[in-house]
Amino acid sequence: MGKKVKKETEPLSKDVFDPLPIESKKAATVVLLLSSPEEEVLAKACEAIHKFAEKGDENRSSLLGLGAVEPLSRLISHEDRQVRRNAFMALGVMAANSDVKRLLKKLDVIPSIIGKLSPEEDVLVHEFATLCLASLSVNFSCKVQISEQEGLAPLLQLLSSPDPDVQKNSLECIFHLVQDLQSRVAVRDLNGVPVLLELLRSEFPIIQQLALRTLAMVTMDRGAQVTFKEEQGFDRLLEVLRNREFCDLHGEALRVFSNCLEDGDSLQPIREAGGLQTLLRFVSTPARSDVQTQAARLVCRVAQSSENCRRLLHEQDIEKSLLDLLSVEGDGVGVAACLAIAAVGLNLASKDAFRNLGGMSTGPTRAHTHACTPKHTDLTLPSYVPGGVRVLVQLLDSEGGEVRPAAAQALFTLTQGSQLNADAVCEAEGVESLVRQLCDLFPGAAAHAAAVLTNMAEQEVLRGCILSHGAMAALLEPLRSADVHTLVRATQLVSVLACDAVGRADLRNAGGLAPLVKLLRSNHKDVRRNACWAISVCANDELNAIEMCNLGALDLLQEINCSVNRRSTFSETAHQRLLNSNLSLKYSLTNTLAFNDITADGFYDPGQARAGQRVLTLEDLSKQPVHQRRPVIAINAKPHDTVSVDQSEERQQDSPAETHITSVLSSKGASRTPSRGKSKGWNEDEKRMEEDEGKPRLDVTLATGRPWLPYDAAFHALVNEATKNILPLLEEREQYSALARLVSEAMGGPVAEDRQHDFPWELHLGELRQELQSNVVPIGRIHKGTYYHRALLYKVLADRIGVSCSLVRGEYDRAWNEVLVCVGMPQFPTCQPQPRTHLVDLIHQPGRLLRANTPQAIRYQTI
Repeated sequence: MGKKVKKETEPLSKDVFDPLPIESKKAATVVLLLSSPEEEVLAKACEAIHKFAEKGDENRSSLLGLGAVEPLSRLISHEDRQVRRNAFMALGVMAANSDVKRLLKKLDVIPSIIGKLSPEEDVLVHEFATLCLASLSVNFSCKVQISEQEGLAPLLQLLSSPDPDVQKNSLECIFHLVQDLQSRVAVRDLNGVPVLLELLRSEFPIIQQLALRTLAMVTMDRGAQVTFKEEQGFDRLLEVLRNREFCDLHGEALRVFSNCLEDGDSLQPIREAGGLQTLLRFVSTPARSDVQTQAARLVCRVAQSSENCRRLLHEQDIEKSLLDLLSVEGDGVGVAACLAIAAVGLNLASKDAFRNLGGMSTGPTRAHTHACTPKHTDLTLPSYVPGGVRVLVQLLDSEGGEVRPAAAQALFTLTQGSQLNADAVCEAEGVESLVRQLCDLFPGAAAHAAAVLTNMAEQEVLRGCILSHGAMAALLEPLRSADVHTLVRATQLVSVLACDAVGRADLRNAGGLAPLVKLLRSNHKDVRRNACWAISVCANDELNAIEMCNLGALDLLQEINCSVNRRSTFSETAHQRLLNSNLSLKYSLTNTLAFNDITADGFYDPGQARAGQRVLTLEDLSKQPVHQRRPVIAINAKPHDTVSVDQSEERQQDSPAETHITSVLSSKGASRTPSRGKSKGWNEDEKRMEEDEGKPRLDVTLATGRPWLPYDAAFHALVNEATKNILPLLEEREQYSALARLVSEAMGGPVAEDRQHDFPWELHLGELRQELQSNVVPIGRIHKGTYYHRALLYKVLADRIGVSCSLVRGEYDRAWNEVLVCVGMPQFPTCQPQPRTHLVDLIHQPGRLLRANTPQAIRYQTI
C-alpha cells in the first residue's frame, strides 16, 4: 500500500480529504474495508472479495475465517445498487462453502435474499441471489424457511428471466424445494408446470436437464399430472425423445412420461399418435444404461396401471424386448427389467409368451429324471425349454444384491396361477436357487423367494421337490425375521409345504415349530393370521400338535380368542385343531367332548379350567403334594411300561427317545375324524387316518416307564366286561342302557334323588387320595362316584367298544352323556326314523334314556 502526493500547484480544500487510491495484497485488509461508510470503497471491496472467492473453496474458507460473511450479509440490503449487487456477487459465490452455509443459516439471511428477487432488481442481483438460495436449499431447514417466506413464487417468476444463469439457478433451487410434497403442490397451484414445459425448448442443455428433473418430481402429484396433460406435456416430451441430439435428456424425459401414464387413460391416445412406438423403441434399441433403465421403469408403470395397458404392451411384443434387457450389463437395467416383467406378467397371454420364447423341448424334461421327484408319483412335467423363465432363474444366483429379489419377484408373477410356468422353473433347476435365497439377507430376497415357492408348492410333485431341497430348514431364518413382508410370505409357504406329512415332520425336526408359535405374539394382523393357519395345518400330525402345546400355543391362542380385536376364524381353527390333538385339555377348557373325540390311555380330567388358566400335564399334576381340592381322574388300561402304537409308527422309530414321544402321543386321544379346514392336505390326512384304523396295533416296551400314569387293572377289567357283554348287543338303545347299568354298578349303584346327600362319594375320594398319596386317582379305583365320575367312565368305556356318545360337563359337579337314538314318528309311519339326542341316566334309574330338552332331562342336568 502506498501514497501518491499531489502536485503543489493544485489548489487544496480544507473540507475535502484527498482521494486515496489503495492497492492491497492482503484479504484481511479488504475485509476491514467492508465496514467503511464510503459506498465506493464498499463496492470495490465486495468486488475484490468476489474475485478472490471465485478462485477456490480454500479462499472461501479463508474469507470466512476473516469474518467476511457477517458484513456481506448486511451489505446485500444496502441502499446503493452497486454495493448491493457486488455484495450479492461475493456472498453468492461464498455460499458454495459448507461452513459458510451453516453461518448464513445462523445469520437468518434468507428473508433478505428473497426480498431482493423482485423484478425491479438488477439482473446480477437475481443471478447471485438465486445462486445463494440454490446452495442453501440443499439443507432441509433452509428449504422449510424458503417455503415459509413464500420464496417459491418469485423463483417461478424468474424462470421467465432473459438471463440463462438466473433461470438455471432458480431451477436448481426449485428442484431442491420440490423434493417435499408441499412444494410440489405449491408449484402446481402457482401454475409452474407450463413454465417448466417451456424451458424444455431452451438452447442450454443444463436448463433442459434441470427442467426435466424438476418436472419428474412435480408430476408425482396427481393434480400436476392433470395440468401436465392439459398443457400438452406429452407432445413436448415426444419432441425431446424423437430428437437424437437430446440423448442425454431421454432418461429424465422417460421418467416424467412414466409418472404421467400412471392412470393408464393416456396410453391409448399416445398410441394412436404413434408415441407408444417411440417410447418402446428405447426398450428394444441399445442405448445408454440410464435410458434403458428408465424405459423399463416406464413399461413397469404402464403395466401396473390397468389390464388394458398390459394388453397393449403384449400386442407390441414387449416380452422379447424386456428379456433382451436382462442381458445388458449393469444391475440397474436388470432390476428394472425384472420389475417390468413382474408387472407385464400379470397378463395371462404375457405369462405364456415369457415361457414360450424358448420353444419346445425335443428330449425328456428334467422333471422326468430329477432326483427330487417323489418316487411314489407318476406325474410328469410338460416338455418346454423355458427361455424367459430360465434367464430369470439364472439371475437368482446373481452377485448383485438387488437383482436376486427382483428376479424372484418376476418369477412370482409368472408362476402365479400358471402351472406350466411353475413346471418351467423346476425344469430350469430353480428350486435349489430359490431355497437358497430363503436365507438371503438382502431386503426382500427371502420374501419373494418364499412367494415363488408357495406358487410352485400348490402342485404335489413340485412340493415334494421343494421339500427334498431342505426348504423347511431354510425357513427358520425367515420365520425369525423382523420384516413383516418376509414373515407373511414365510408363514404362507409353511402352510402349503405342511400339507405333506413329510413337510410337517421336516419342520418339527428342523426346530421350526418354536418360531412359528412365537409369531402368535405378533401385533401384525396378517402375520398372526398366517401363523394361526400354519399351526392348524401342522397340527394334523399329533407329534407336532403336542410339541406346539408344550411351546404354549394353546395358551396364546386362547388369549387371542379372548380378544375382540385379535380373534379371527384362523385363530379359532388353530385352537380347535390343537384341542383335538389333546382331548384332556379340550375337555378342561371347553367342558365338552364330541361324538368323534375318542379318548385313549393317558386321558385325564384335571377339572374345569378357568379363563386364562394354564392346564398342567398329568406328569406335573402327579408331582404336586397331596391337597384337599378335587382329584385328577386318569385313564390307563395298560401297564406303564407298554403302550399301543400302530405298526406303521413302530417302523418309523429311529431312537428310544422317538419311541417314547410316540407312545405318549398315542395315549393322548384324538378326534375320530380330522377337522375339515381349508388345508390342502386334509384329503391326504383323512386317507392316511382311515388306512391306519384298519392296521393292527401292538405293544411296545418302552425304555423308560411312566410312574405318573398308573396302571388301572380295575378299569381294564371293566373294558373287558363291556367288550364281552355289551358289544355283542345288536340294538344301539340296548347297548346304551346296558353300558349305563355297568357304569352304575361300578360306581356304587343307583342313588335316589332325595338320598344323594347320603351318598359318601367325597369321603371315598378323600380316602383314595390318602391311600395312593397322590392327587391322581385311576378311574377304576373309584367305587362311589357321582355324576361327573360316572359320565367320564361311560365315555371312556364307550370309546373302547365303539359306542358313540359325547361328554358334557355342567355346573355343581354335574356331567352327562349324550347319545343319538333313532326315533320314528307314529303320525308318519312310512317316514325314515330320525336320530334324536338323548341323555343317559347313570345314577337315578341307570339305563334310562332321557329325550334332550325335556323336563326330565333338564332336571337330570341341574337338580
